Amino acid sequence: MDLHFGDSKPTDEERAAVDALLGPPESSWEGADRSDADLRWARGGREARDRRDLLLPGLHAINDRVGWISDGALDYLCRRLTVPPAEAYGVATFYAMFSVKPRPATVLHVCTDLACAAAGAPELCAGIEERLGLGSGVSVQRSPCLGLCERAPAALAIRAGDPVRTAVSAPATVHDAVLAASAPDSAPEEPPAALAVPQAGQDGLMLLHRVGVVDPASLDDYRAHGGYTALRRAFELGPAGVIREVTDSGLAGRGGAAFPTGRKWQATASQPDHPHYLVCNADESEPGTFKDRVLMEGDPYALVEAMTIAAYATGAHQGYLYLRGEYPRALHRLEHAIAQARARGLLGDDVLGQGYAFDIEIRRGAGAYICGEETALFNSIEGYRGEPRSKPPFPVEKGLFGKPTVENNVETLVNVLPILTMGAPAYAAIGTGRSTGPKLFCVSGSVERPGVYELPFGATLGDLLTLAGVRDGLRAVLLGGAAGGFVRADELDIPLTFEGTREAGTTLGSGVVMAFDDTVPLPRLLLRIAEFFRDESCGQCVPCRVGTVRQEEALHRIVERTGASAAGDIALLREVGRAMRDASICGLGQTAWNAVESAIDRLGAYE
Repeated sequence: MDLHFGDSKPTDEERAAVDALLGPPESSWEGADRSDADLRWARGGREARDRRDLLLPGLHAINDRVGWISDGALDYLCRRLTVPPAEAYGVATFYAMFSVKPRPATVLHVCTDLACAAAGAPELCAGIEERLGLGSGVSVQRSPCLGLCERAPAALAIRAGDPVRTAVSAPATVHDAVLAASAPDSAPEEPPAALAVPQAGQDGLMLLHRVGVVDPASLDDYRAHGGYTALRRAFELGPAGVIREVTDSGLAGRGGAAFPTGRKWQATASQPDHPHYLVCNADESEPGTFKDRVLMEGDPYALVEAMTIAAYATGAHQGYLYLRGEYPRALHRLEHAIAQARARGLLGDDVLGQGYAFDIEIRRGAGAYICGEETALFNSIEGYRGEPRSKPPFPVEKGLFGKPTVENNVETLVNVLPILTMGAPAYAAIGTGRSTGPKLFCVSGSVERPGVYELPFGATLGDLLTLAGVRDGLRAVLLGGAAGGFVRADELDIPLTFEGTREAGTTLGSGVVMAFDDTVPLPRLLLRIAEFFRDESCGQCVPCRVGTVRQEEALHRIVERTGASAAGDIALLREVGRAMRDASICGLGQTAWNAVESAIDRLGAYE
């Protein structure tokens, strides 16, 4: 292992940030300022290497305290963890929220993705930059989706310090966004999570029934509204009984792949290798997706309980909640919920007095869409670049830290609660035979009431858009986000099920439904999708690394061409798209062409 350190030294503030996470160094080998000659041999090298997974939290600690990661700070963190600086530099530069170059302590992230672009994000960015001007002490950064699509356009201000301060402006105006960046403590408070749920308080909801009804900070309020009934039922059934209920319910993953949850749990539980791990994927970064954010902000204890049940069923005693870095309020709510659950005996060495030990650790992402892919997420937690792994072996055999791992997203896990409280047969009776239970949909764009909607599988796209109040002049609907596909305004009878959307030649994905009226310039929208995939490709495999660039180049030529035919570039797009779909290592490259292809074939985008 090459541990070539530079001559740069950390500042006192950078050293304090790292030491607050790792504790003070014990030897000069780890960076202590001592005169003794203890650099002739390594002390605790193996133990330090076993803490490689603290690299990402360490980078967050420095970036949060100072606003960027200097050579001296990176070297000091690497000494503490015995990580080669070259590898740590590769990790630090992988994430959009980190900077290895000096920048102001305040960064204003302005979303320029699909929903925000349609709501005037380019004009917002120009106005903010003009108002702030040079020397303002604020770095304005154009950002992919911030998960605030129901309040587009959106901006997130982050001011480094101890503690780090954040402020959200959504829907953002130039004045409000500048205020959030200039004085985050004085910015208006975010509206409650229930504002993102137009159905809040209505009867018949299963996944959203507590959002807007309970105090998300109160464990007692959560328990008064049925909280921890499902966990008690799980202990009555035993691990095998819980897996049987989940299997019989027909629950399929809600993150887009729709893999049967019971099969995944059973495959993990049956592995003889130990320990087993549970990972909750809360890194929802698909443009247009914000349902998991609403669940975590409005009903955080439900996720804690659901993770405990999943871990109990699969034989895991340690859980990791991988939360996207752009969700500061969800982070605070979950940190509080986990601390309260631990203090009340609902997490820890003896959950509910049943002799079962389980605890949850939150790991923050730092702006990388690819980390929503499960194996890239594992690499990120372990302290490596968030690049997908080849499969097999599958995570149920060798996942996090090379051990059997079950990975589910937030919505999938929260579905386990009604399965156990109402029973598998009753749950399976909701929806259709092949798509059971309720589904959350993230509706944004050209609608009167954007937000998260809960409907049983089988409702049509038209039913959903009627609830949301679709505006006149509807031209197209994007299903599944940037990795999904467009449908026409005359195709609203498509049933919102896994099989129904597949038969219609599109995808349900994670539940994104973005409506666009005839005021939205479709070619520019497609170009933004191409830019997104080019930026978010991890670059590991050639088809995706090169293909996403070629796709964007071709779309640029089509958008900028005047009077000439686009047939040649469309033919090139098809060829590149097939190569990405057939040969990319993971779903990012395999789906990067989907939306563009559907816009060409279904909408006649360039005719």
